[in-house]
Amino acid sequence: METGSGMAAGVNLDHLNAAQLEAVTTTTGPVLVIAGAGSGKTRTLVYRVAHLIAEGVPPEKILLLTFTRKASQEMLWRAGRLLDETCNRVVGGTFHSVANLLLRRYAATLGYPSSFTIIDRADAEGIVNLLKSSLGLGKKEKRFPSRRVLVNMISGSVNRSIPLVDLVEAQYSHLLDHLDEICSLERHYHEFKFDHGLMDYDDLLVNWKRLLAESEDARRAIAGRFSHIMVDEYQDTNLIQAEIVRLTAFGHDNVMVVGDDSQSIYSFRGADFYNIMRFPKIFADTRVIKLEENYRSTQPILTLTNELIDKAEEKYTKTLFTRIAGELRPMLFAGRDDREEAAFVVATVKRLLAEGQEPQEIAVLFRSGFHSYKLELELAAAGLVYEKRGGLKLTESAHMKDMIAFFRLLCNPFDGLSWNRVFLQLEKVGPATAQKIAATVAAHPEPIRALAEYPAGKSWRESFAGLVRLFTDLDPEQQRPVELYARVRDYYQPVFERLYHDDYPKREKDLDQLPGIMAGYRHLQEFIDDTSLDPPEEAGDTAAGLARLVLSTIHSAKGLEFETVFVIGLAEGRFPHPAAEFGPGWEEERRLLYVAATRARKNLYLTYPRQLLTPDRQFRWVGLSPYLAELRPGLFVRVDGPDGEEQIRPVRPPPLAVPPTAGPGRHQRQELSDFVVGSRVSHPFFGNGVVTKLVGGRSLDVHFDRHGLRTLHLDYARLARI
Repeated sequence: METGSGMAAGVNLDHLNAAQLEAVTTTTGPVLVIAGAGSGKTRTLVYRVAHLIAEGVPPEKILLLTFTRKASQEMLWRAGRLLDETCNRVVGGTFHSVANLLLRRYAATLGYPSSFTIIDRADAEGIVNLLKSSLGLGKKEKRFPSRRVLVNMISGSVNRSIPLVDLVEAQYSHLLDHLDEICSLERHYHEFKFDHGLMDYDDLLVNWKRLLAESEDARRAIAGRFSHIMVDEYQDTNLIQAEIVRLTAFGHDNVMVVGDDSQSIYSFRGADFYNIMRFPKIFADTRVIKLEENYRSTQPILTLTNELIDKAEEKYTKTLFTRIAGELRPMLFAGRDDREEAAFVVATVKRLLAEGQEPQEIAVLFRSGFHSYKLELELAAAGLVYEKRGGLKLTESAHMKDMIAFFRLLCNPFDGLSWNRVFLQLEKVGPATAQKIAATVAAHPEPIRALAEYPAGKSWRESFAGLVRLFTDLDPEQQRPVELYARVRDYYQPVFERLYHDDYPKREKDLDQLPGIMAGYRHLQEFIDDTSLDPPEEAGDTAAGLARLVLSTIHSAKGLEFETVFVIGLAEGRFPHPAAEFGPGWEEERRLLYVAATRARKNLYLTYPRQLLTPDRQFRWVGLSPYLAELRPGLFVRVDGPDGEEQIRPVRPPPLAVPPTAGPGRHQRQELSDFVVGSRVSHPFFGNGVVTKLVGGRSLDVHFDRHGLRTLHLDYARLARI
């Protein structure tokens, strides 16, 4: 192992800081690089590739695993600029692309032909649809899940390494009546692929792992082929990928993984936070190196984010620091409601643009796509062009278009397109019939009267009568927009659940945002105008690279950086998500906020509405997100009003958020001494398992029968001894 500096066989290492240099030159044995946000992890990987080759490692024996092809190509191109074109011979790519490369050679070991076909998402859905038909599933029950949702279920089960039964119970409980049929379809789907020599994307990983685990010859050959392994973004790996890394390093353990536990935010895709936490347990004598110098943000931003993540229950302790000049502290704005919060963001963006900041250097981040709906209306009204990443715009999703169609008709009953959309929602009414009714009604001088007089068909007479009653009851002259919403929603809810039966619980969150938005309007026409004012994209905008303000979910913004960042919706009950509670979900939501805040280089604005709409359509006053409320005073300053005037006084946080303790409906506090290695325990989600290790503090390792090894904290785990 070399730990020198300066020149190393043609690679100049003088541009690396001490921690980066250690990571680059530690070339034998397992290495875990904890790379804080903006700490130069890509540079470290690039220099390590070049350094290994300069030290005599054949490039063909280096394996670089990344999560996008673009990432590996860019790293190898940069390594080539440091050394020479031999870096192009490094085996680099995604887990899936490398799996394909290896399986082409060893597929016969698993019973597949080497010429197996890789199917994409559309192919997979086609097979599932074919099997649905041949098995007679869903013919009598219209609410049987669609092929899209079925493929989501099957893929989710694989990526999370949990049985399909558990996944359906946890995420698709409204489809439990079809559980037996869904499981039968899953079995036939896997059999169909094997019988026809097909692999989907998930199979590439599953079969690479099987190859390494089940064939000693293949494992020795593959491990011998790659003497050095590097993995980027290790915190985003799932259990299958982590096992692939372990088995591919068989016999030498020359594996370096780079990642940041504080940025592990993709559990919904199957990423397992504990992969990066348990790496030193899987690979003995792991050398842990921390990259803590940040090259992105000013110190006031880092001071806040350091304390934010320091509250995490499980982490690799690190403290980011920077040499970038800047003393402007993050700012906090509390709006009366979503509208005032949005008005503040728009006014501040206008000021920043007037001061010369480029639009593409300003980002507004939010937890969920629908949290930006009110802001989108305010931006459109102000004539500010934006690009939204992650989630759909207010009027893009089908269910939102459905609802808004009713309101458009109340403002303009001659709108034939909206009539057509409303009629298509009726059972037993097809496109031709819907167009015929729409043409008749829209052409009449009194459309609502024409609707009531239209001769309905026998098969759809009852549902048509309900629609007529709805429009008879609605009166935009006498009823406020939010009252009109309530009446339309009552009519539309059963229609909505029928039309979007397989995923309506997810879509419902969008509809729940509408009354909060509409409550700010006195007249319905004003609301409809605002939903229509989003500027159309002009021809050539994209080609010309028109600069746009960025609106993005936090998940879609990971890896990016901006001069100014607004993080909106930081209210109790909205961030963290109400379903997170305490435990792994709570901790991931904390990491999500950390990722958002660390995107900012110079200006960080944290905003929240003090009033939120509850699921039962009632407004209630809320406080600041508990993640911010528990921080020390002085880390940020309040901003009053859209003019952006700072106040001197720091934020005074309410009492610290604490885990649930004993009390009515709570479990009694458990101690580590209550458990012994080898004892059987039960967990409400993971099921039954065996305690394998008392880690210390209040944590212990449990190997669950169906979910494998998990590290749990007693304050959150709710373990029961069997």
